[in-house]
Amino acid sequence: MPRPILATVHAAALRHNLDRARRSALDSRVWAVVKANAYGHGIERVFDAFRAADGFALLDLAEAERVRALGWRGPILLLEGVFEPRDLELCSRLDLWHTVHCDAQIDMLAAHKTQVPQRVFLKMNSGMNRLGFTPERFRSAWTRLNALPQVDEISLMTHFSDADGERGIAHQIEVFDRAAQDLPGERTVANSAATLRHPAQTRADWVRPGIVLYGSAPDFPEHDAAHWQLQPAMTLATRLIAVQTLQAGDTIGYGSSFRAEGPLRIGVAAVGYADGYPRHCSTGTPVLVDGVRTRMVGRVSMDMITVDLTPVPDAGFGSEVTLWGRSSAGAVLSIDEVARAGGTVGYELMCAVAPRVPVVLD
Repeated sequence: MPRPILATVHAAALRHNLDRARRSALDSRVWAVVKANAYGHGIERVFDAFRAADGFALLDLAEAERVRALGWRGPILLLEGVFEPRDLELCSRLDLWHTVHCDAQIDMLAAHKTQVPQRVFLKMNSGMNRLGFTPERFRSAWTRLNALPQVDEISLMTHFSDADGERGIAHQIEVFDRAAQDLPGERTVANSAATLRHPAQTRADWVRPGIVLYGSAPDFPEHDAAHWQLQPAMTLATRLIAVQTLQAGDTIGYGSSFRAEGPLRIGVAAVGYADGYPRHCSTGTPVLVDGVRTRMVGRVSMDMITVDLTPVPDAGFGSEVTLWGRSSAGAVLSIDEVARAGGTVGYELMCAVAPRVPVVLD
């Protein structure tokens, strides 16, 4: 019998979350962002659920090839653009749209020999300070691109640093609008947080939802997934493989980091950091046992964690343990809560599920 851990990707939840993003996007077209192998869910698993999107956005050329191989004939956008000149040949062959965020990429386009001009998205650094041309250089970059026969349509884009927080987006919107004023071309500015929190301010031709498609709140803990009517797209579940009864003063696991204050029943669950469960989670991290909320106790080991069975006295060998997502009883544990307990974000947990964990599509 295989080890009882399993990750389940929920197609109905993916469809629901895409529809939720579209409703918030008003009349904008929607990119389904599937970078990092669809945030760890698997491009092939999410593809059918995301067919209703207007395009797919990602980073990796190999992933773009996979999307085309699945039969997608619509737009595909490379969010970081090309990395070397020969990448442009694949862009031509696969009809990929790509971001241009630096002079080196313009130089590559200028030297590229093609009979079919390419669609590019010129990126402005409006305050994120990662990729993009400064507002002062944005128009000159546009002018260079516009003069190239290798370039067809030029769209305009930027990315927000604080759409999920108190600072907001007004300062970057003002910079982008001023620098791009009167330039032709479609616009895309909104990530997940901006799509949900600032739909009127970010109304444009395209929006780029990522994390919301997979059921995680982009502004947790201010708002949780339920607030935004999002559904968990992944469940990570396992089972109890042992039960121990402790007495007052007994400790658990490496480092004896947890000491029982009195009699305590604990369950040993078949999951650990080698499966992608965050090692930094500690006593108090929420888990569900047979759909009942309880807590992890002690340290995360490579292959096991221990959980407090006080709220579930009937639990025993084989009982279901839900690490995040939806239990078979219907109870939901947000991936954002688990990530917060581990000092990280839901994005990382989704992407970190280990290859040894079987994944199925529901």
